[in-house]
Amino acid sequence: MFQISVVNFTHTIADLELHRVVRAINRQIAEDFAPYWGFGGSLRVEGPAGGNIDVAALQEMRGDAILYIVDSARSDDALGYHARSLRGIPYGFVYLDLCAELGDQWSTTLSHEALELFADPYCNLLVKGPHPGGAGVPEVYHYFEVCDAVQSQVYEIDSVTVSNFVLPNYFSTDESASARRDFSGTALRSFNVNPGGYVGFFDPNKAGGGGPDTFFPDDRSRERYSIKTGAGGMPGAQARGRVARRITPDMGSAMPGSSIAAIRPGDGRATG
Repeated sequence: MFQISVVNFTHTIADLELHRVVRAINRQIAEDFAPYWGFGGSLRVEGPAGGNIDVAALQEMRGDAILYIVDSARSDDALGYHARSLRGIPYGFVYLDLCAELGDQWSTTLSHEALELFADPYCNLLVKGPHPGGAGVPEVYHYFEVCDAVQSQVYEIDSVTVSNFVLPNYFSTDESASARRDFSGTALRSFNVNPGGYVGFFDPNKAGGGGPDTFFPDDRSRERYSIKTGAGGMPGAQARGRVARRITPDMGSAMPGSSIAAIRPGDGRATG
């Protein structure tokens, strides 16, 4: 079973509260997500291994992947929402200040990132489908994301807010009324986006031989994406395809064996 270690580096969330949220998300994975997708796993709470987070070592991991919950995203270190370390280990971060800026519950973000970590072994898949911009546009290749298109829709499990997610029929051209495309049963159409969400895709029709692109259905979705990728005011932030990372120029070419900055819990400042 794919297992994600969850580590609390915040100064505001008690571990007992984290356990309550993790129990609800584990119910979501087992009872809602896995029956539709046929894969899943579980989350378990682990303790910090020291005073800093080291994304090169990921010492707190006791399973197959790791999610850190921290107070601040304001850092120049290379942090991804869901990425792989230099050893190929999947990891991710939940930033409390970023959740507040987006108007999201941190439990929703933890749910979102957990579901996408479970789907990431399949993330090299590009699903051919219609351009989300509408009819008459040449087909594109959609990224295999399970939450982004419905990221503004949530529901509750045991009084814990969790993220909506798309179902396999979302990646199908079957537009029959009986084909559910997201768990919450919204009016989402195949390969499309609900208000506040977005989708990433590879467009082979772009000039220069194709490239990554993103579709936003409204200003709110564009604003959310801008905040998440750092365009909303975080220095040195860039969008890196499927993953939003904050990097400094000298971190962009980091290779195994090079120095990786660590994060001190709570303040989000780079050290080392």
